[in-house]
Amino acid sequence: MAAIALKRIRKSYGDLQVIHDIDIDIDSGEFVVLVGPSGCGKSTLLRMIAGLEEISGGDLDIGGARVNALSPAERDIAMVFQDYALYPHMTVEDNMSFGLKMRGTSEAEINKRVANAADILKITDFLHRRPAQLSGGQRQRVAMGRAIVREPAAFLFDEPLSNLDASLRVEMRLEIAKLHNRMKATTVYVTHDQVEAMTLADRIVVMNSGVVEQIGKPLDLYHKPASLFVARFIGSPTMNTIETTAARGDAITILGRTIDLPGAPLPEGGAVTFGIRPEDLVRCPVDEAWFSGEVAVAERLGSQTYCYVEIGHTRMLTVELPRDAEISAGERISLRGNARAVHLFDTRTGKRLN
Repeated sequence: MAAIALKRIRKSYGDLQVIHDIDIDIDSGEFVVLVGPSGCGKSTLLRMIAGLEEISGGDLDIGGARVNALSPAERDIAMVFQDYALYPHMTVEDNMSFGLKMRGTSEAEINKRVANAADILKITDFLHRRPAQLSGGQRQRVAMGRAIVREPAAFLFDEPLSNLDASLRVEMRLEIAKLHNRMKATTVYVTHDQVEAMTLADRIVVMNSGVVEQIGKPLDLYHKPASLFVARFIGSPTMNTIETTAARGDAITILGRTIDLPGAPLPEGGAVTFGIRPEDLVRCPVDEAWFSGEVAVAERLGSQTYCYVEIGHTRMLTVELPRDAEISAGERISLRGNARAVHLFDTRTGKRLN
């Protein structure tokens, strides 16, 4: 497997620049997920790695060699698309072996690779079926098998699970994780689903409007987001955020209540966005509360309960409670958090302060 290096990569369509000087180093065997909202440039960046989009500027190295001018076939990568891209008139076996036949690979080697990939993906019994006779999950396995048989330097996945229903997405996510653990292949995976990103990635690249907001391990991004954008994007439910001002160097005032945050480097009187995750809030007596309000909705999900609380702010406050919590809509609730779990951001720049 090969390392991939993106050095000041840019992409423009005429005068419109959509990818801005991106630097990413992907180690051999690493699983990196590109994540972000629709239109952030993640799929465009993946297609540039694949050779399906021209690179407007910068250098792309695969296995230590510059590949900017190489065609997709010369880059030794395999791509799995969102829509499977299978040949409907061919059997599963023929779909998986077609690329190898075009390369002139021997029949014995083709049979060996197809059998091995089919065994890994548990599709041996489907080799003589056509794509129309398969479920969505089975078709995605075939698309993955077609990539595996090529034994490429790197695998690229472009939102491969977005066409599947919820239960199949979970199943296929586990299959992709198991496949990577078994093959240790260099993998670049694009998704807008941050749950996929958190569960699959060795590292996550969070993108926003063609730039990289933050690169890091999943839990590093969750516990210490570098910007307000990352804080709101990573985590489900999303982080609670409230715009306020710093009352002193170590305290902020939110909705008329002052919260002491010892050691927090706050700008005197500056615009600050306070953030806290739902699981870092707890119920408390009213005289100890940071926030008080009326429960608008209580979601009981079995393993936990989420409450959405009206606190007199433009956004409701989300709090995670134990699954057997006795709470109902219309009930008043008082909440406080742990000062060490508070995230603070400069409202103007969106950058992290603490």
